[in-house]
Amino acid sequence: MAPMPARPTATRPCIGFAHRGASADARENTLEAFRLALELGATGLESDVWLTADGVPVLDHDGLTPGGVAITAVERKALPKHVPTLAELYEACGSDFELSLDVMHPEAARAVVAVARESGDPARLWLCHWNWRVVAGFRALDPAVRLVDSTRVRVMQSDPGERAERMVALGIDALNLHWSDWNEALADTFRARDRALFGWDAQDDAALTRLLGLGMDAVFSDHVPRMMKAIRGERRSA
Repeated sequence: MAPMPARPTATRPCIGFAHRGASADARENTLEAFRLALELGATGLESDVWLTADGVPVLDHDGLTPGGVAITAVERKALPKHVPTLAELYEACGSDFELSLDVMHPEAARAVVAVARESGDPARLWLCHWNWRVVAGFRALDPAVRLVDSTRVRVMQSDPGERAERMVALGIDALNLHWSDWNEALADTFRARDRALFGWDAQDDAALTRLLGLGMDAVFSDHVPRMMKAIRGERRSA
């Protein structure tokens, strides 16, 4: 493989987010997967968060019970035991890591922030959504929470420079794109406005090399050892 390119000067250490925990090596979105990810060296955890009918934020991808009922329509006690609550994640893993949550049920955000205040660290909580207007609304919940505009280039309807300026004005901290969407011009545009650069679905060495070479502030992968090896190698070469 070709040598990893030198990384541009970054304002933050690169975060290695374990996508749904160490999902390549354990059942995704379980406490086992999250604990394993940290044991393997991940500096961040990622999941999707939903709000149950009785107001409990839980971590799951599809948002459905085994019987196909929406999680939002059932109480916490009706869910399988392998589906953890956010509070259980903090209880099992502590709070010494970055936590990226895709807020699949926007009404969950307030409860998520409340749990983070009680058991975690709002300043290390990154709330993501595909609609920037929804993301912007999360700013009122806590000034310390980090906000992430998670999208794809093909659906962006504004010029990148305009989008970056809007992010600054609304207090949105990071842009999260699929690894294949990022290029040098985009990275420079958002870095110039001091917005963090996130790249998701970095599952192989090629994707990780590309993202790290562009100076990402965070990458997301199912494969924690591979991801962290790439990040450590990039730090040595920077």
